Amino acid sequence: MNLKDSDLKRCVWAGTDELYVNYHDSEWGKEIHDDKILFEFLILESAQAGLSWITILRRREGYRKAFADFDVHKVAAFTDDDVERLMQDAGIIRNRLKILAAINNAKLFIGIQKEFGSFDKYLYGFMPDGKPLNNFSGSTPASTPISDAISKDMKKRGFKFFGTTICYAHMQATGMVNDHLPDCSFK
Repeated sequence: MNLKDSDLKRCVWAGTDELYVNYHDSEWGKEIHDDKILFEFLILESAQAGLSWITILRRREGYRKAFADFDVHKVAAFTDDDVERLMQDAGIIRNRLKILAAINNAKLFIGIQKEFGSFDKYLYGFMPDGKPLNNFSGSTPASTPISDAISKDMKKRGFKFFGTTICYAHMQATGMVNDHLPDCSFK
């Protein structure tokens, strides 16, 4: 971007925390089709349930180490010993149900990849014309009919910690929907 930092406008939620600002500027709302990154955000967004996103962002590297660099096949093969190891890992949120959900969701993620060819194809099958949405309305919903449909289908398949609000946050994080404010320099 050729603007001076003082000329840049950001979505209000980015605030001044450097981690949040960098996440806002370089990741949030940017279209991603890489299943590994989609899995990373599935783990991170599920861990966020009931917490603030900054709490998870601050532990992102801890999650990367704890969850085998977000290798879905390795996470799907985690054992009870791995669960106990993770319960002692201060680099992540030590919530047994969320850890078990991450392992469960990894197995189901692989199943979706086999069924649809990729998790990305599965997700974009819910999108109008298979394309991301730009929502520069200035109104950022907590959920939408699309996130309702995806989370309902994923819940039916057995996914945990992926309700419609978490699903919509995942959609925002991975650029399925771009909710940057109309005057944001990073939309």
